[in-house]
Amino acid sequence: MPASLRRVLHAALLAVLVQPLGCATSLVSQKEEERRLRASDDDSTRPAPRWGLVIHGGAGVISRESLTPEREAAVRAALTESLQAGHAVLARGGSSVEAVTAAIRVLEDSPYFNAGKGAVFTHEGKNELDAAIMDGRTREAGAVAGVRHVKNPIRLARAVMEKSAHVMLSGEGAEAFAREQGVELVAADYFRTEERWQSLQRALEAEKKGTAAPEESGQPQAPTQPTPGQPQTRGPSALEDHKFGTVGAVALDQAGHLAAGTSTGGMTNKRFGRIGDSPIIGAGTYADPRCAVSATGHGEYFIRYTVARDICARVELLDLPVLESANQVVLEVLVQAGGEGGVIAMDAQGNVAMPFNSSGMYRGYMGPEGTPSVAIFKAP
Repeated sequence: MPASLRRVLHAALLAVLVQPLGCATSLVSQKEEERRLRASDDDSTRPAPRWGLVIHGGAGVISRESLTPEREAAVRAALTESLQAGHAVLARGGSSVEAVTAAIRVLEDSPYFNAGKGAVFTHEGKNELDAAIMDGRTREAGAVAGVRHVKNPIRLARAVMEKSAHVMLSGEGAEAFAREQGVELVAADYFRTEERWQSLQRALEAEKKGTAAPEESGQPQAPTQPTPGQPQTRGPSALEDHKFGTVGAVALDQAGHLAAGTSTGGMTNKRFGRIGDSPIIGAGTYADPRCAVSATGHGEYFIRYTVARDICARVELLDLPVLESANQVVLEVLVQAGGEGGVIAMDAQGNVAMPFNSSGMYRGYMGPEGTPSVAIFKAP
């Protein structure tokens, strides 16, 4: 029987069977049946997945005026190097997990991004790093939070995923596991950069005065006014003097498997061991067989609205294209809630989405043709 006729007959039968169960149940069941029938059609009629990877280096207020030509060139070079590192893995038939790790390690080693070497300082003048990675094929995941001596937190997150029975480790326990697994540890001063240190000093001074910290050159930054929906507090709002810089990667390998990873230093001047969305599976990082997402932005909102999983759930349950799903969550749900930031996302066919609701997001894509594409600002 032709596939098209089979779909019509099954849809008609399904409508009769599920009608008494109610509208919502009927729609979900029918969508699932339609997807199953499509999957049973002849695979030779569908194009091969377009393997590749997409990366981000943070979203927020990135103004053209504050980003010098030299800084912009350096950031673009680092993003390009990250793309090339991940692409090299995929081109030789490596896994999406390996590609994500390779791409993020480059960004962690760069002082231009709020992760690894370029991590921001806490209120106490420390660097506390978070990271996560997820394998979409198996849904296995690993995450670390609040580590202070791990050179590449994404490597430790992967070790948690592959070599432990757990999903998330934190603080001293995570670093003990790192020593056990041979993950490189460094002295605390490895992460110190003068730029980040001065950023903390300005934030502390602004905090004392009850004002907003000044915008800084080339850094993803929060708005200077309280975000809509954010409760008013004495002194600066929770957003005013903090960075949104985070790095992440999503990859689809030649075997058709997705993976996502995210790494961050958190917010400048953060206190009390604050952990954002980056290491939380389903909030800042998520991957399944159909969809993978890495996020950057005001983490509290991304946690509350489980942004990464919401995007993939819309792909899975509503059968939405990944671009439409990501746009709905970032440009509608988050905007209505008052949350700022963006995501990178990819589906199992290699379709890519990179929406953000801030003025800029460091981002890039590289597909099988091997040409890196990097962008910072919104399209004119």
